[in-house]
Order: sequence, then C-alpha cells, then structure tokens
Amino acid sequence: MDGLTPRKEQILRAVVVEYVSAAEPIPSELIASKYELGVRSATVRNELAEITDLGLLEQPHTSAGRVPSDRGYRYYVDRLVIQRPIEDLAQQRLQDASNEEDTLREMLTESTKALSRLTHLLTAAATLRDTQVRILNAALTALGPQRALLVLALQNGHVENRLLDCPVGLTLQHVGQVNEAIGRIVGEMTVGDLAKAKTPVTEDPVLAKILKAAFATLRSMARGLIRGQLITEGEEYILAQPEFQRSIEETSTLLANIEDEDALHSAVVGEGVTIGRENPIESMHGLSILRKTFFVGHDEAGTLAIIGPTRLPYDRALSLLDFTARAVSQTLTKIFK
Repeated sequence: MDGLTPRKEQILRAVVVEYVSAAEPIPSELIASKYELGVRSATVRNELAEITDLGLLEQPHTSAGRVPSDRGYRYYVDRLVIQRPIEDLAQQRLQDASNEEDTLREMLTESTKALSRLTHLLTAAATLRDTQVRILNAALTALGPQRALLVLALQNGHVENRLLDCPVGLTLQHVGQVNEAIGRIVGEMTVGDLAKAKTPVTEDPVLAKILKAAFATLRSMARGLIRGQLITEGEEYILAQPEFQRSIEETSTLLANIEDEDALHSAVVGEGVTIGRENPIESMHGLSILRKTFFVGHDEAGTLAIIGPTRLPYDRALSLLDFTARAVSQTLTKIFK
C-alpha cells in the first residue's frame, strides 16, 4: 500500500505506542490531548476512522477506541519504528552472557535468559539443521579407570560432550589409540557423515569395546545435531500477557506449540519479523516473532528470537535482539575462527 500522510503516521505510531503500554483500546481524546498534532480531537477521530478503513487499525466495539491490526503493526515495523538506544547496564548484561560460557549451547542459554529478563518476553535460540556442518575436532579424555569424556566440536562453534563408561583394563595407550582412530575417520567428515560412521575393527578386546562405545556416542550426537538445537527461556512471560489470559483453550494450544520443539524450531529459524497471521501456524496468529541470525565469521550458525503478543515494544525489543546477535557472533568468531 502507499504510505500514509505524515499526520496519519504520527497517529498510527501513537496508537501502537499507547496500546503496547496499556493493552486497552486507545480513544481519540487520549491521542489528541497527549500528542502535539496541531489539530482538534474531531480531526483525530476522522483520521483514526480513515486509518481504520485502510485496515491498519481495528475497533473492537462501536464505542471503543482503536487497536492496531496485524497490517498496522507491519506498517509500523517497516516504516515507523525507531529502535531505542540500549542502556549501558543492559548492554553489559548481554555482553557478559555472551562471553562467560565455553560452549555454544551454554552461551545461547545464558544469552536467551538475559534477553528474556530484559524484555519480559519469551526468547529462543535455534542452531541450524545442517548435515553439511564440518567436524572441527573430536577427542576422548580419560577421567578415571572406568570413566572418560568424549567431546565433539563443530566448525559453527557448537560443542557436545558425553560421559562414557569404560571397560576394565582401559589404559592411556588405549585412549591414545581411540583418538588416533577418531582423528583418522572423523577429521574430514560432516555431521551427516558422522551420523553414519562405522566403528573401526580391532582385535584388542578392550580397545574394541571403547571404540564401539565412542563411535555409538558420536553417531548419537550427530543425529541430535542434525535435528538442530532449540533453547527457550521465559515461557512464564507468555502466560502473564493479558491477551493470553482471556481464553484457556487458546493459551493451551499456544503452549503446546511452544513446547513442540520441531514446530517452534521451524517458526524461529530465519531472519526478520513475522506478525500475527503472517505466522504459518494458526495457533501462533496471536504472536509476533522477531528473529536475528548469528554467525561464526561469515557462516550462519543459528537464530536468536523474541516471541510475544503482537502488542509488544518493537522499538526496544529489536534493539536488544540486534545487540545480542552481534555479541554472540563476535564471541563465536573469536573462539572458532
């Protein structure tokens, strides 16, 4: 659609800002008295009616004020939103969250947790489902006579580790032989290749047992990585929103989709903002999903997302999301490039 006049844009922005804050329909009298538009309230009413006719606002009841429609939020996000500067304390919290942890999953957990607490919204992080991600390193470390740690690192920054029970008679020589076999076989593989890797054959019974356990575990980790990782924080904030307290049935359906990792992973991965009915899953039509890609160097590694009602503070949320994605990307690039 063509752009609105400057005054209509001021009024639409005012309705969005006030509705995000109040969660109640916004009357023309409030807009006329609070915002310096240079016109009387009757003119504001006429402008609101025209913006409503364009499909950017809705009027829940004849005598009620206006609320933004999905199209109104889209116009606001695409043309009117001005991202807020992030306060120093918030920047520090997000920077600390992205720097403190050693693995990608731990970093994303801390970053989504910090982002959720700053926005009071549901946040998510999803790593890419990509069979072509290459293995950076895999190694076995003995922790005791019958205990070892198997670590798998990918070029996109993701690290997985598992504890293994070891057979009686395991020696450091056996551990070295296992690592030689892993390095020889896994070195040039992708995650997809690793999911199908065969266990090397040996005549040493102790070595055979630990090789079998190690490669079974590596294949299991690879299959999990192919499915992609999903981390969420702040589900309780969804329940606190007035929009989702009005219908127990709708809220239950929404929560079921949030708890469905495959559905939520598909909804989160990508870039940009989807609002209301733009989301392909019907039960998510009451949500807006804000997404930002994070990288290792120039390679995409996953997506950070903020999820909330369509009535959310896009200006601050987008600023915080952009900052967090940059911080995570910088840390991952520093560690893995």
